[in-house]
Amino acid sequence: MKRALSTFETIAAAFLLAIALLTFGNVALREAMDRQIPDWFDLSKQLQAIAMFWGIALATLRGSHICVDVLWEHCREPGRRAIDIAATALTLAFLVPLAWMVWSKLGSTGTQTTSDLRLPLVWFYALSAAGATAAAVLAAVRLVVLWRGRAAPVMED
Repeated sequence: MKRALSTFETIAAAFLLAIALLTFGNVALREAMDRQIPDWFDLSKQLQAIAMFWGIALATLRGSHICVDVLWEHCREPGRRAIDIAATALTLAFLVPLAWMVWSKLGSTGTQTTSDLRLPLVWFYALSAAGATAAAVLAAVRLVVLWRGRAAPVMED
């Protein structure tokens, strides 16, 4: 599990780095030579979607997403566990249809390509769909772990 989570983290980080490099390269090229990287905007959108879905997968399993824990902080352990289970179940209820819809979009992409370089969009959608599926699966794993009364698996820094 630790290796899989490390891989998910690396995927999300790599795509975030790619977005930063693409954006920096485009701005530098535009300022220095009054040119643009072909498809930089389309590519940045697709890379951002991939990074986002893989990041959601990690945040969901860890339960480390941005949240306000006003109620949770004032509860005892059984109350905290109940809130965590409810929150994870709700997250799973949203992630499963989201993953389904991304896979549906992948299936309907056909031969669509980016406008300049004519890169097939199917590969970008496939990576996004895999990330969305990973998010749903990890939400289910977290739900089972919480239901059994154990702490959710976390990666050590």
